[in-house]
Amino acid sequence: MLICPECGHEWQPGEAIEHSAEIRDSVGHVLKDGDTVTVIKDLKVKASSLVVKVGTKVRGIRLVDGDHDIDCKIPGIGQMGLKSQFVKKVSE
Repeated sequence: MLICPECGHEWQPGEAIEHSAEIRDSVGHVLKDGDTVTVIKDLKVKASSLVVKVGTKVRGIRLVDGDHDIDCKIPGIGQMGLKSQFVKKVSE
């Protein structure tokens, strides 16, 4: 089950449809599958006391269509969906 830390929306990973449009991070960089991003804002996980802290690096993202356009595994928390407006691409 994937969970959005911002709104608590839950869905199965197989339900996600591949993205059809260009997805950009909070500063306008184009994101692609496999990128590494950094969280730019503390994100509370709904129905939990967990928080995704500012500066958390997320490796190997997967882009999907929908409001939560990034599927990822966050260290110490697990699988969840993020909105691209709350991340910044890490230069490699």
